[in-house]
Amino acid sequence: MTKTIREIIAEKGTNVHCINMDATVFQALELMSTKNIGALVVKKDDNVVGIISERDFARKVALQDRTPKDTTVEDIMTTDICYISPEKPVEEGLAIMTERRCRHLPVFENDQMIGVVSIGDLVKAQVEEKELIIAHLESYIKGG
Repeated sequence: MTKTIREIIAEKGTNVHCINMDATVFQALELMSTKNIGALVVKKDDNVVGIISERDFARKVALQDRTPKDTTVEDIMTTDICYISPEKPVEEGLAIMTERRCRHLPVFENDQMIGVVSIGDLVKAQVEEKELIIAHLESYIKGG
């Protein structure tokens, strides 16, 4: 009954927001704000080369007294990307995020990125699954 990453992607959609590594951090922040998301996949010539998050901005720009308009995405992006395949269970995604201390996982199938899942997406799926189990148990206890 455990959901897979593929099921999460099917529910949320495959639209992945990306930015070029030559863009400024300011442009990345604008896009994240407009799309109400916490991270962007960074590309160079259609290849995934990193990920940039609000956390990267906070740690590598704001706290280091750099300016977002003068700093490129390439300067602060995370290049050691955590990722997952769509057939893996939600629990494995959460384990990767916990172990690697990341909040967003690009989903790759046959070397193609098919989506991105966030820690919020996976926690929501876990909560929904637990609520369903509780409802079934309550029904069973009541004799239904």
